[in-house]
Amino acid sequence: MKIDLSFSQGQLDEMQLRDKNVVVIDVLRSSTSIIAALQNGAREVIPVGSIESAVKISGSLFGDVTLRGGERNGKMIQGFNLGNSPLEYSEAMVRGKSIIFCTTNGSVAMVKSRYARLLAVGAFVNLSAVVDLIKSLNSDILLLCAGRPAQAGGFSLEDAVCAGMIIQRLTQEKSLSIQLSDASLAAQSLTKSFGRSILKMLKNTDHGKYLIEIGFQKDIKVCAEVDSMPILPMMIGTSIRLRKDGTASVDKNAATPVA
Repeated sequence: MKIDLSFSQGQLDEMQLRDKNVVVIDVLRSSTSIIAALQNGAREVIPVGSIESAVKISGSLFGDVTLRGGERNGKMIQGFNLGNSPLEYSEAMVRGKSIIFCTTNGSVAMVKSRYARLLAVGAFVNLSAVVDLIKSLNSDILLLCAGRPAQAGGFSLEDAVCAGMIIQRLTQEKSLSIQLSDASLAAQSLTKSFGRSILKMLKNTDHGKYLIEIGFQKDIKVCAEVDSMPILPMMIGTSIRLRKDGTASVDKNAATPVA
């Protein structure tokens, strides 16, 4: 089993992700918010790549059971019901709802991965569930860090450390024969350096500092809690839902979301 890693979704396009097993990681905060939404009873999360796509898709769905969630520059998009704070995706707000989800990096990475053989969503909060999935696959996997916008350098330490922690746990499994790419080895090294105090690390990353500055310090704590939401969101057709058995995979016959 080869474990490969991309430090930013900006480095890849959808053709490079076609038919791969992919785990998208966006710790601050898209992955964590999606996991929180499904943990709290949301029916599905439909990732889109632009605000225009969110408006178009939500216009064709039933308004009373559909919410629009997402952010630009960390803040709720005007006209949306929710931002990108995992604390906003409470049971009272999301139970039974479909959520059209649009964020700067995370949802874009998920849309790019729509033709993957398998797409799962990972973060610190469901780390063990992701590790268990990869172990059960025992097949090549790509850990796709959403990263940051290209103008901000693309790289995000928090996503890389989370990916490195997944790799670290997998390499401890004696039953697995694992080959690591150079990027995977680098992420594993970052985890050894920064993974001892996840909360401290998150608070000191560029995006963590920005979120604290605009009033989302409580989100940092939620995003740092390893295995606090032990569920596994996976792309099924055009939406992300809870994995209920070992057969969940992309429905190749389903219509694809608007990019």
